[in-house]
Amino acid sequence: MSALNLNTNNMIVQDVINHLEELAPLAYAEDFDNVGLLVGNKTQKITGILVTLDTLEAVVDEAIQTNCNLIISFHPIIFKGLKKITGKNYVERVVMKAIKHDIAIFSIHTALDNTLQGVNNMICNQLELIKNRILIPQSETIKKLTTYVPKNEAEQLRTALFKIGAGNIGNYSDCSFNVEGYGTYKGNENSNPTKGKKNKTHTEKETKISVTYSKHLESEVLQTLFKTHSYEEVAYEITTLENKNQNIGMGMIGEFAEPMDESNFLKYLKTKMNTGCIKHSSFLNKKIKKVAVLGGSGSFAINAAKANGADAFVTADLKYHDFFTAENSILLADIGHYESEQFTKNLLVAYLTKKITNFAIILSNIDTNPVKYF
Repeated sequence: MSALNLNTNNMIVQDVINHLEELAPLAYAEDFDNVGLLVGNKTQKITGILVTLDTLEAVVDEAIQTNCNLIISFHPIIFKGLKKITGKNYVERVVMKAIKHDIAIFSIHTALDNTLQGVNNMICNQLELIKNRILIPQSETIKKLTTYVPKNEAEQLRTALFKIGAGNIGNYSDCSFNVEGYGTYKGNENSNPTKGKKNKTHTEKETKISVTYSKHLESEVLQTLFKTHSYEEVAYEITTLENKNQNIGMGMIGEFAEPMDESNFLKYLKTKMNTGCIKHSSFLNKKIKKVAVLGGSGSFAINAAKANGADAFVTADLKYHDFFTAENSILLADIGHYESEQFTKNLLVAYLTKKITNFAIILSNIDTNPVKYF
């Protein structure tokens, strides 16, 4: 493959990260994960972007050959802590080679797993499922801001908060709750009140505004609040809600337009997901209509799939005893880890190509699947 001469218009690594965080905010990655910029400098100018599922030595070589100095990888090459970098294993060799050639490596992993338009949505699309929704919605990802603003400034503040994404609930935007009342305060000698005078109690007709927002917006919400609010000291409260976030979470569940029997379902699954082997639990002699999916290792979601009434659960890395948990109520199908996530890099290329139009985003040609079938 020949090297590419690309016009980047001085785009830097952070610019690409910003685009990726619009798709899958890193705030929603699992706690155990290691996502984000793993190697490189966020201010480095980009010559090209290579997208891969895994960052192996061959992928770094491919980046060098194609003049790409940013690798977007689904799986993180650095997962556990590195105490030494001597080249004794493939992880250390990848890091060493990337640093030597000034190649940055960014991993998105479970942040993309947990987003509505991410890994599991790709599986649903590949299987042509309809009525798709999150299988295990995340909790504690929705927050609420309550603040108090002079009545004549309330509309300006609400508009500013709505503009950055606060006040979105499901299919509705610009959502808020407002109560009018009177606020009192008295500034000390060191104060500089915008309304009233220091050392004198002031009463102001105020509007109490409450808006919800997704937790990844918190920094921007607070910046907007302080920038828009006129008071020297802004009174506000932030609470974390227990509500489930229907747009963030692991796995998805959907339906076929027409049900099919179990044997035809597995044949269909094998073809659509391009897998050489499917391990499955016992047939139950029933039609498959509602299907739960979870890319990668998904044994933890078996009970959720059953609780949501799935006829089948498509995932990977199921162990011997996991198949017993089907308990004659669901068909479990293990299609392989790589196979369940293989379309992820296509998703990332398509997304970035729409966001960054001034040069090509390259899909890696390296097959990084470590599992072979005989």
